Amino acid sequence: MNLHPAKFWESLPDSKVRCNLCRFHCVIADGRKGRCGVRENRDGLLYTLVYGQSIAENIDPIEKKPLYHFYPGSRCLSIATAGCNFRCLHCQNYQISQWPHEHPTIPGTQLSPQEVVRHARESHVASIAYTYTEPTIFFEYAYDTAIKAKEAGIKNVFVTNGYTTTEALESIAPYLDAANVDLKGFSDKAYKEVTGASLFGVLDCLRDYRRLGIWIEVTTLVIPGHNDSASELQEIATFIAEELGRHVPWHISAFYPTYKMLDRPPTPASTLTMARDLGRQAGLEYVYLGNVENPDGGDTICPGCGKTVIKRRHMQLIDTQLTDNRCNACRYEIAGVELGA
Repeated sequence: MNLHPAKFWESLPDSKVRCNLCRFHCVIADGRKGRCGVRENRDGLLYTLVYGQSIAENIDPIEKKPLYHFYPGSRCLSIATAGCNFRCLHCQNYQISQWPHEHPTIPGTQLSPQEVVRHARESHVASIAYTYTEPTIFFEYAYDTAIKAKEAGIKNVFVTNGYTTTEALESIAPYLDAANVDLKGFSDKAYKEVTGASLFGVLDCLRDYRRLGIWIEVTTLVIPGHNDSASELQEIATFIAEELGRHVPWHISAFYPTYKMLDRPPTPASTLTMARDLGRQAGLEYVYLGNVENPDGGDTICPGCGKTVIKRRHMQLIDTQLTDNRCNACRYEIAGVELGA
């Protein structure tokens, strides 16, 4: 196990520490770990156990994150370590996110920040995505990698549950170019029941991303009987439109039974289209459907004239009708970063 000094913590009496990396602010006794399972107090000092301990490294289309308005059609190098600060009952990557809670050792292959950036350059990707598990819990590793990536002209992307503290997010903001943030519902009670976290912490984190000028896209996994009511979906859409911006893309994804949530059916396509309609009624300019077969669910439609300006199939870009981020037909400016020509 590779011990590495942790960032964002404070000493407390009796050799305890308070971790201030995520919004749980865990108080950790000597010899114990935080909620994430990968930050440990040793003799009153906090360490991360996953620095450089890569559990996954893949080349993905940026659309898989999903990010549809950030270098669309490009590829990213995706990396992750074991662990997560959430305990989502429907986690699709629970084998690695929950590993530290179920096994005595932490798996992974040593991969330094320098090596990550070298692999990215050799693969000719546009960005590095810190993803699969929660990048907040391997923050020190992501931070050091992001700095070196920025120096090499490579962008950095978080795929996150949105629970990083303001202090931590502000520190990485100069190196972080984009993020896809999960907004898993709009009920604090339901949020806590399914993830263990507070809705209000996520909303505040989203506001931080917006304030710091990091490009964001929001994803909601619509779960039958949990967050699929028209009123709750309307609240999510209204929050995005009014507090983050009408230009912020909203990805609405279908749920399929997994992990500890096997008692719910898959999300009907009709629920997703209802959510898309509610998003558009709330004023959102870009609403997408994911995890479901839909002929135009992944296409970018020009808010100015209604024409398709980016066509996608199976998270792959197949055609663009843009020049300098503007619709070729009406010259409406499509929000995003380097959308291509």
